[in-house]
Amino acid sequence: MWLSDRQKIGVGLVAAGVFLQFLAILLFFDRPLLALGNVSSCAPARPLTPQILFLTGLPLIIGPTRTFYFFSRREKWRGTVCFFGGIILVFAKWPKIGILVEFVGFIGLFGSFFPVVLQALRQIPVIGSFLSLPYIRQAADRLAGVRQSAV
Repeated sequence: MWLSDRQKIGVGLVAAGVFLQFLAILLFFDRPLLALGNVSSCAPARPLTPQILFLTGLPLIIGPTRTFYFFSRREKWRGTVCFFGGIILVFAKWPKIGILVEFVGFIGLFGSFFPVVLQALRQIPVIGSFLSLPYIRQAADRLAGVRQSAV
């Protein structure tokens, strides 16, 4: 499957957003890291936070209409409210609470994708053999919510 140039830019933005989010959590919500994406260092600009990178990349990948329908589906309302509420809390300078609320929303929105991601990771050479080890396989299946059939 080939990606268009627009989709490649979207994948880059989403990947950068996820990486900066992970780095901000790893460094205990360091304020300079959250402001890392400033557009200009000499002009007082709002920080380009990882959430904005993620939210601008997603419509570039799947399109604006499908993004709107994804976030507005009835069964995803709770996840959508938590996700956007967490972003608002981060902007309101409560990053720790905001990230936690946003994480709950992320699980509510994208929780059904975890088994697909786990299956894709199992096909990567080194990671796949690691994820196939007996106890790690059981733990990964339990975390991803994969139902195991009785054989």
